[in-house]
Amino acid sequence: MTESVTDLARPSEFRHLLKRSATAVILIGVALAALYAGRTPFWALAALLALVMTGEWALLMGVRPWKMVVAIAGMAAFLIFVQPMIRPIDWISIGALAGGAAAVAALSLSVRLGFGLLYIGLSIVAIMYLRDVTGIQLTLWTLAIVWATDIGAYFSGKKIGGPKLAPSLSPNKTWAGLIGGVASALLVGSLIIVNTELPNWLIPLSGLFAIVAQAGDLYESWLKRRAGVKDASGIFPGHGGALDRLDGLMPVAICVAAMAAGGVV
Repeated sequence: MTESVTDLARPSEFRHLLKRSATAVILIGVALAALYAGRTPFWALAALLALVMTGEWALLMGVRPWKMVVAIAGMAAFLIFVQPMIRPIDWISIGALAGGAAAVAALSLSVRLGFGLLYIGLSIVAIMYLRDVTGIQLTLWTLAIVWATDIGAYFSGKKIGGPKLAPSLSPNKTWAGLIGGVASALLVGSLIIVNTELPNWLIPLSGLFAIVAQAGDLYESWLKRRAGVKDASGIFPGHGGALDRLDGLMPVAICVAAMAAGGVV
């Protein structure tokens, strides 16, 4: 069967590359600084991003302003509950998050808003758990493979083009981008693993989690398409909003933290 033109993406120019690159360097620098600065600075950064993502999620869901306030207030209360100086991340934290998400869903009469609180909250708990319990090395690997996936997918997708990955979900994603993202994640993940005490069997998982990251990206693209918007917000020049930047990290962090909590790594 011959592929239609709409199923193919042509190689395109790297628009706003300087602005995107400058923003990416700053964001990565801030994240690394918080990672190495300690538990409280890392929590503060994660908490700020969680509150922004909650607001963006509410906008994508098209809820009324008062419902957004309810969701942000619920997220803020949960973030205070899991502040490192107050209590460690444990199963009670997960229970509190689930209860808070249910309360937000009930008060706002929006299951989708409650689900957003649960999804965003789980990803924040996951990355905090990795930093506080498993240590910097595994957290750095998790962050780095997602960053590598985004960069590799962007450049290979733009440069090569070709068959689209999921045009009904995201018209700009291509198979070339996915392959480039996986290759980049494998390279960066391997470099980190061989230079740290992380086990070598994590190397192939670098590529697997690149696919998970792309799935998270596609999910958020679908949400934006439903909402009829290009970006979740415009707070990061050339990149969109917090959800746009962290959509791939969210499912990967949850998966890696679940592995760590289960004693797999």
